[in-house]
Amino acid sequence: MRRNRRTFLASLGLAGVAGLAGCTSPDEPSDTTTSTEAPTVTTVDDPSYDLGVTHDIESWAGYDPDWSPPTAAPNLDVTTETVVEGLEIPWDLAFAPNGDLFISERVGRISRYRSDNLETVASPDVIDHADSIAPGEDGNWWAAGSEGGLMGLAVHPNYPDVPLVYAIYTYAGGAAVSGGDRFVNRLSYFDVSADDPADNETVVIDDIPGNEIIHNGARLAFGPENYLWVTTGDAASVNPELGTTQALPQMPASLAGKVLRVKPDGGAPADNPDLGGDPRVFTYGHRNPQGITFLPDGTPVENEHGPSAHDEVNVLEAGGNYGWGPEDERARTAETYRGTDFARPVVNTTDETWAPPGSVFYTGDAVPSWQNRLVIGGLRSQRINLVTVYPTDGEEPSAANGGTRYDADWMDADYSAVHHVALEDELGRIRHVEQGPDGTLYAVTSNRDGRAQGDQFPREGDDRLVRITPA
Repeated sequence: MRRNRRTFLASLGLAGVAGLAGCTSPDEPSDTTTSTEAPTVTTVDDPSYDLGVTHDIESWAGYDPDWSPPTAAPNLDVTTETVVEGLEIPWDLAFAPNGDLFISERVGRISRYRSDNLETVASPDVIDHADSIAPGEDGNWWAAGSEGGLMGLAVHPNYPDVPLVYAIYTYAGGAAVSGGDRFVNRLSYFDVSADDPADNETVVIDDIPGNEIIHNGARLAFGPENYLWVTTGDAASVNPELGTTQALPQMPASLAGKVLRVKPDGGAPADNPDLGGDPRVFTYGHRNPQGITFLPDGTPVENEHGPSAHDEVNVLEAGGNYGWGPEDERARTAETYRGTDFARPVVNTTDETWAPPGSVFYTGDAVPSWQNRLVIGGLRSQRINLVTVYPTDGEEPSAANGGTRYDADWMDADYSAVHHVALEDELGRIRHVEQGPDGTLYAVTSNRDGRAQGDQFPREGDDRLVRITPA
């Protein structure tokens, strides 16, 4: 139901978040939601708008069941043009059907960019320390803020007739556990046509397990059939270094460590897999997934952060278990998969860290040689990770220009991949990459989160939205 934002927060009695200790991990891990009972699935009944959408994949503008991957190596000589600067840890980009661009910033701000004008349209009350550092300021990530805050963003497919923007964010609320705040993630939508969209928030899914510091997920995307896809992190429930070892990603009743597939009103599609838990769960066994995109035939592709490298790209299968969280195995190595029923990754970086956040399967022609490739941002790697996914039994794309092939016998049997890199250390931490309606390719940086490598970032003007074009 629709609630006045201030009234709702007052009813929760939210408390401030304690400051973080000066170390890479807190001495005491934040409590996560540990219930293994499936949450009650509620749906939104909004008298103001018809949330219903069609679910015909053939009506999707990007539908191409006969697509084929490129075989030539990509041209890596690209340049960037700054479109917007002075952002504070932008996290997601979402284009509306009419061309409006919405930007989320982790500090708790949703902005709309159109006609060269940037305006704030909503300011969700996020976790207190989702902060940013200023260019030239010495900072570290635990002082600047957690990995939580305002994260994923998606626009209702019938915008602007249905002027709703969906967002997911971390907040401290709910029943206190072990004497401290319980941090959870909430999926809501905001009516951006309202005089004050912040007072027109509708909660779609609440109480998604969260963490004060790390592993909250959480990317949003409306897919080819107009279902809303939501990636959720394991909320550090599987982290021996923090003393937390509850395998929530392996529990279909928990919303942690999952990829969810829901209707715009929050309900579960009838053809979601029956895993004996929460019907909104599409796949499980994920660690910290922050990218979700789709091949032209509608197949979902997800990427996630791994433990000590071992980042992954997965072509998702309904009901698949992607191997993170069993009590006896947390390494995510070849041995994790051999001899098990776990779904196999297309890419497992094994000994290299990409830190892959947001991604897009690029089908535009503004950067012609990148067409029909997966374009993934890079946080710790500070670059674009360009991945050519191809059928294992098909023609192999070239690995020239410094490419790396992923086709080990313990990886996905149906798909293999070739990886190239671009813009390394030119923009800093690249948080997300998105395709515009006209085929233009955009990226946002995340240098003001205090985690940039080297001393050249954040630069004056960071963080920024940039347009990528051939050099």
